[in-house]
Amino acid sequence: MSETKILVVAADEAMRAAPVQALGDAGFEVLSVASMDAACDAVNTAPVGLALVHASSVGDWRRLRRRPGAPPVVVMEPGADVPRAVRAIRYGAVDFLAAPEDAAAVVTVSRRHAIPASGEGLVAVDQRTRGVLDLARRVASKPVTVLLNGESGTGKEVFARYLHDHSERAEGPFVAVNCAAIPENMLEALLFGYEKGAFTGAVRSHAGKFEQAAGGTLLLDEISEIDGALQAKLLRVLQEREVERLCGSRPIPVDARVVATTNRDLREAVASGAFREDLYYRLCVFPIQLPPLRERRDDVLPLAEELLQRLGNGSATLSPGARRRLLEHDWPGNVRELENVVQRALILADGEHVDAEDLQFEVAPLSADGAADADGSLDENLRDSEHRLILDTLRQTNGSRKTTADRLGISVRTLRYKIARMRDEGVSVPDSAGTAQVQAG
Repeated sequence: MSETKILVVAADEAMRAAPVQALGDAGFEVLSVASMDAACDAVNTAPVGLALVHASSVGDWRRLRRRPGAPPVVVMEPGADVPRAVRAIRYGAVDFLAAPEDAAAVVTVSRRHAIPASGEGLVAVDQRTRGVLDLARRVASKPVTVLLNGESGTGKEVFARYLHDHSERAEGPFVAVNCAAIPENMLEALLFGYEKGAFTGAVRSHAGKFEQAAGGTLLLDEISEIDGALQAKLLRVLQEREVERLCGSRPIPVDARVVATTNRDLREAVASGAFREDLYYRLCVFPIQLPPLRERRDDVLPLAEELLQRLGNGSATLSPGARRRLLEHDWPGNVRELENVVQRALILADGEHVDAEDLQFEVAPLSADGAADADGSLDENLRDSEHRLILDTLRQTNGSRKTTADRLGISVRTLRYKIARMRDEGVSVPDSAGTAQVQAG
């Protein structure tokens, strides 16, 4: 897994020497150039996570900042005064170094602002992805609610964790709640907590997720799935910044930064009356749209290689034919589909070399609405392929509905609907322990 690349730009080699040494010792990959033209060429050639620029020696550093997919820029000016720093920030720099010879300051600033080229499940090579990461980096340190919108499998939780890890709350807890996977009658108690005796089985008081996320970040995953009554209660929590447990007698202050995700167009849900407009505007303080994998083609091969390293033994490689097939595929299931394809390829590959024939793609994407056409026109072969895909994934996850739904890029509710239909058609489906006989009808 490659380190984040930092670009150091200064006409004077001596000016570049101290930052280059400090960053290299800290584990960064460092690229040193002497001109703004060379800096622009470097950004075009390979992903750069941050640029440290000695502005007075290389001309207009804003040229670099204006390029599509350009890295954040930190301006270096030894001994500069406060007005110069303020002016640099106003023009688009993310930070200012008045003492670039201070190794600790250089490393601290770089770790704070650099966009990683790759990470656990996060790869940012394509310019569109780098643009999204740039937005996420800018808002991460701000105490505002963020709404991440994107198709299933685009990595919304990965970006939510990025927001947390690059915020001032990074040392606090990161608490995630999948609103689509929890029954509606349990979600309220899970979010807000409850007092002893609030319902049958409540033998002790329990802090909700808002309380558990104090000092950190609360991720409300698939926020569009919660019902109207709970939407009203959630709105009050976000407005008042306090929560009241079920059967509680006193409000409890909320100190959690909220990040919400959805794979639906919430504006359409508002228009149809399925989602409260006032809650939408509370959540959509800073919206970020995540592009699907088919619109960020330059990420496909780096993602595949990162998955090969993570899921394999670290030595698997892709043949030219396999790389070509990966680039030609449309990826309706996004990164989650790519992970499944890589897992299958590692099983089918002869040795450590993945060839084109080892790549097995799904016949067709699963329908997100969970319902077949009313006239029953779904092709028999397509239905059997869907059944086999669900059964294979259940077998891999030991029958876990939640993990299976995540891998298939559908909600748990949709998966349960499909399993019920399969059982009605005589298909034997494994239980949560994976003990039932698995066969396709």
